[in-house]
Amino acid sequence: MASSGNGNVANGNGTARNGLPAIHTHKKHVNGICHDDSGPTVKAKTIDELHSLQKKKSAPTTPVTGSQTPFATLSEQERQKQQLQSISASLASLTRETGPKVVKGDPAKKSESQVHHDHHHHHHHHVATPTIAVSDSALKFTHVLYNLSPAELYEQAIKYEKGSFITSTGALATLSGAKTGRSPRDKRIVKDDVTENELWWGKGSPNIEMDEHTFMVNRERAVDYLNSLDKVFVNDQFLNWDPENKIKVRIVSARAYHSLFMHNMCIRPTPEELENFGTPDFTIYNAGQFPCNRYTHYMTSSTSIDLNLARREMVILGTQYAGEMKKGLFSVMHYLMPKRQILSLHSGCNMGRDGDVALFFGLSGTGKTTLSTDHNRFLIGDDEHCWSDKGVSNIEGGCYAKCIDLCQEKEPDIWNAIRFGTVLENVVFDEHSREVDYSDKSVTENTRASYPIEYIPNAKLPCVGPHPKNVILLACDAFGVLPPVSKLNLAQTMYHFISGYTALVAGTEDGIKEPTATFSACFGAAFIMLHPTKYAAMLAEKMEKHGATGWLVNTGWSGGRYGYGSRIKLPYTRKIIDAIHSGSLLNAEYKKTEIFGFEIPTEVEGVPSEILDPINTWSDKKAYNETLLKLAGLFKKNFETFTNHKIGKDNKLTEEILAAGPVF
Repeated sequence: MASSGNGNVANGNGTARNGLPAIHTHKKHVNGICHDDSGPTVKAKTIDELHSLQKKKSAPTTPVTGSQTPFATLSEQERQKQQLQSISASLASLTRETGPKVVKGDPAKKSESQVHHDHHHHHHHHVATPTIAVSDSALKFTHVLYNLSPAELYEQAIKYEKGSFITSTGALATLSGAKTGRSPRDKRIVKDDVTENELWWGKGSPNIEMDEHTFMVNRERAVDYLNSLDKVFVNDQFLNWDPENKIKVRIVSARAYHSLFMHNMCIRPTPEELENFGTPDFTIYNAGQFPCNRYTHYMTSSTSIDLNLARREMVILGTQYAGEMKKGLFSVMHYLMPKRQILSLHSGCNMGRDGDVALFFGLSGTGKTTLSTDHNRFLIGDDEHCWSDKGVSNIEGGCYAKCIDLCQEKEPDIWNAIRFGTVLENVVFDEHSREVDYSDKSVTENTRASYPIEYIPNAKLPCVGPHPKNVILLACDAFGVLPPVSKLNLAQTMYHFISGYTALVAGTEDGIKEPTATFSACFGAAFIMLHPTKYAAMLAEKMEKHGATGWLVNTGWSGGRYGYGSRIKLPYTRKIIDAIHSGSLLNAEYKKTEIFGFEIPTEVEGVPSEILDPINTWSDKKAYNETLLKLAGLFKKNFETFTNHKIGKDNKLTEEILAAGPVF
């Protein structure tokens, strides 16, 4: 008997060739056929049927209650049909009367989609026939991948998008293409009769105009591109945790990466909320893989990010950087919320055990993320907030953290949030182990992680809180002349909020690093829509009404400018922040400084008293005074942009804010 390399074929005497007892199978012969009874068998008859058993349909939709919902009386089929009609309307070209034929599901799953095809021929298309010649896109179906789960989006990304990988901790590593950051110079806003008077235009403003017609040209280009694809991703989600002021957004995109990013960054709807979603308040058309046409009026590159506030639409062409969607929506909130007397803020926000809320403002590198992430306090949000007459609310459902040089010891919460469901943008990892090297800048220095806020263990859900007690403005002063902490009066808070100061350290041609002052109005000039003084006046009014205190905290240099002094130690800054939170700093003794007129405490628990007044830490007092005057001059020069803007009829507020600046 020939052995098939098996080694244990029995001899006639019941032992295997290697001396072990032979294996006997008890075979049942039914009709002469041998049956294996080693275990229960699956019910499926074919491998396809087996695969179909693997996935079960999602639990039935939430029970419909009374007549609260517009769709309460609808059958599931009718509801699906209305949803598809709404998506088709979003994708409609404005020169062809109807939207594309849309159908749910992945085109790769032909067997499923075939059923859908037949089904929808009967139901979906009783729409008017187009008056112009039928185009190719009108003859095909556009498959809609609607509000997919992270697991489904992982599968789509890994299967179809080059540069998508699962890292060793389970995050999805993606590439954003040629653009690894925002393109502020390519952002345009439609200037019409309304926005011409409402928005801030001209010198110092981030708003660059375009006309309605050009927007429609770009919208048509984006929609035609999306309709030419086999499938598009559609996310229906919310912005703003305040239930009375939430905004419904729809994001139409061509990449699983974009869909997962927005799944994380916007607020995720419950199945019930999704059923009653209806028409979105704002729609993003992300055709980022496709360039805009350089011959189109107002275009200065092949990238264009266009906002039309009247149509409540945003179009993205020529950039796949996902942050454009997040910040585009933030700009929209900066327009919509103040109309409702709600202040939109580019800030971090946390809350103590006793319900005391603090807002943190600060430009890149000032420590906003580090200081607002505090194990003894609940995180309401890391970046975008609203302050209404009810209190504060986070605009987003997720966090977008910088990853460069991320380490577990310094930022354990962010480190641990990088797991299944998290999008890692443009990071570099080991090709075998898939372990990420966070210090590697090969693709970009702007590496990022996007994850749902509940991945942070001490996040407060829902992300809302009472009125803030403290408003903390952070500056990293590389000139070394701002005090580690100053208490501000209302006018000073407005002045420094409008200024939005920090100092970066930039290398010059001969290699000497010089501090460079950076000013960004309202600590987020790239996203504000109205004149900065409007946001500042709202902030002061809310602070006064709810008894909040303003603070300016310098996380930068002491004892000399960059290169001469040293960085204020983080533990000292934390002690200062703790004293602000606890309220003990309000009871300290204060003295007033020259030039800027700051109130500075004479002592803070756990902080050496001599560093609280910067002049003490400089050995060269003359150099200190010169540097102080230099910085005051920079503040004054920057503020000239805002002085010509009158607030109210009598302009008293403008004068009050100006008087709160440095005097020399």
